[in-house]
Amino acid sequence: MTVFKSTFIALAALGAFAAAPAMAQSKIGVVDYGRLMEESPQAKTALEAIRTEFAPKQRELTTQQQTLKAKEDKLQKDAATMSADQRARTEKELRDGYRDLERKRQEIQDDFNARRNEEMSRLQRTLIEEVRSYAKTQGYDLVLADGVLFANPSLDMTAAVLTNLKARAPGAAAAPAVPKPAGK
Repeated sequence: MTVFKSTFIALAALGAFAAAPAMAQSKIGVVDYGRLMEESPQAKTALEAIRTEFAPKQRELTTQQQTLKAKEDKLQKDAATMSADQRARTEKELRDGYRDLERKRQEIQDDFNARRNEEMSRLQRTLIEEVRSYAKTQGYDLVLADGVLFANPSLDMTAAVLTNLKARAPGAAAAPAVPKPAGK
């Protein structure tokens, strides 16, 4: 969504609330979604799981690269004493090895990106649900996220949502306390 669309939607929503009767107070909150994606324990857990999953494949690539480098160093050292046929065969093995290494590296990168996208999609659903749950529990009428150019810190509910996410993280103690946003 472009900044213009986000701003237009936010202004339209605020305009709708301004048109409501003066007696009805609207409760508006702002969430820094990027901060939730970076600081929530669920995000950290997801990234660590992906890193752990792909660590053996990364080690395998590193080993293969070191082996090829050793062969390349040996070729440079022994090139003068090798026959032309041996040198050509070794050079071909190195080219084939580097091609295979690059192919594997690309496959692993593609697999990593696909898994990261799966996990980030799952994480986004969790974060959105947590923001919705918090907003409903605290009686918010409107919560804004992306596209907000300025918000009074008293409207920012990001820290409170992060507190709830941390309380719901595996290994967290007791049920989450539902803190009030700053300035309320």
